[in-house]
Amino acid sequence: MTQAAEMTKIAIAALEDKKAEDISILDISQVSVLANYFLIASGNSKIQVQALIDSVQEKLGRAGYAPKNIEGYRTGNWVLMDYGDLIVHVFDRQNRLFYDLERIWCDGKKLDKESFLKQEGENA
Repeated sequence: MTQAAEMTKIAIAALEDKKAEDISILDISQVSVLANYFLIASGNSKIQVQALIDSVQEKLGRAGYAPKNIEGYRTGNWVLMDYGDLIVHVFDRQNRLFYDLERIWCDGKKLDKESFLKQEGENA
């Protein structure tokens, strides 16, 4: 399993632990040098968005991955976590609809979460 895939898998588990909604994985490796994956999720409130970010940071930290940058934590409406090959975006519902990253990055490949977790788990 690649490091980017491992980080993504850990981040998905962290988001699911805190009941993130509408988790999407975009493979942007063929269309951008920014990262290999965008992981996009939603929370219902500022407090939940911050809890989702805290969970991702804790679990990736335990696995030895530190974020290069985190932006938007204080406002809690769109938080971006940059892990190099993985960029995690956590939105409140209103901002997720407004910014619609899946549409903006439609040249990337949207991956099925369950298939991704199963496929990458088998390659470990």
